[in-house]
Amino acid sequence: MTFNKILSWTAVVLWMALIFNMSSQVAEQSDQLSKGITKVIIKTVEKIAPKAEFNIDDLDHILRKNAHFFAYLVLGVLVTNALRRNGVKGYRSVLIAIGICVLYAASDEVHQIFVPGRGPGVKDVIIDSAGAIVGIGVYCVAGRLVKKNKIKIENKY
Repeated sequence: MTFNKILSWTAVVLWMALIFNMSSQVAEQSDQLSKGITKVIIKTVEKIAPKAEFNIDDLDHILRKNAHFFAYLVLGVLVTNALRRNGVKGYRSVLIAIGICVLYAASDEVHQIFVPGRGPGVKDVIIDSAGAIVGIGVYCVAGRLVKKNKIKIENKY
């Protein structure tokens, strides 16, 4: 196994560990973190638009769901990259990447059953899965664009 193959799977495992760590925070810790980020966003927006009014709970909820989506978008990119670097190509890599990400999202929600103040959510699995699918799609489209441009550049010379 080459260094790039090992590095690609290491990135997947480290990202999964980060997701697991964030999911391991008790409800109070998680709320403090997200509300702190929400308050920073509100203060920043108020500097630009001083008359803007926000409901911190609504904004916090949106921020949390976007964090789920983004975390799994990145996971989708990383898993697809690791599979492709290890020789799994085409639709097969897409289906396997979706399977890995959806299973990890589901297992993460099960894990939250054991975290004080947290619980599983089917909606979160759906949001996580949607993020992963978008990430996988972004990886595939970007790969095609790079390949297409590489062929154009090679044909010029």
